[in-house]
Amino acid sequence: MIQLDFRSSQPIYEQIISQYKYMMLQGFLKKGDAIPSVRKLAMQLDITPGTVAKAYRSLEQQQLIETIRGKGTYIAGIPEADSIRNEGVIEKVKEQLREQCMELVYQGMNKDEIIRLISEILEGLQGGKQS
Repeated sequence: MIQLDFRSSQPIYEQIISQYKYMMLQGFLKKGDAIPSVRKLAMQLDITPGTVAKAYRSLEQQQLIETIRGKGTYIAGIPEADSIRNEGVIEKVKEQLREQCMELVYQGMNKDEIIRLISEILEGLQGGKQS
């Protein structure tokens, strides 16, 4: 289920987080679905349990998964748009978007092309659903 790129500059725990979020957005993982324990996923991916635990802690803080002691870890669902937003994360992503948009401008894309590209990406993430 989870595929890691050990050559990527993105930390492994962030790759795990990104892939779980993608699987939730695509509908591959739904609220209530069980996911592997920290130890089991670490063994499957051949990484340390601490790395998986760090990813799971972040996903729990974002209220995307929940761990029920003695039962397992489950998908909590995608938070509603009205739920509490993490402004720090939003600011970080905004800065990353600024850098990426600047690169697209340097590649000769105009505002409309960039907006169209972002719309295509969002449609792909949401399975074509418009919010």
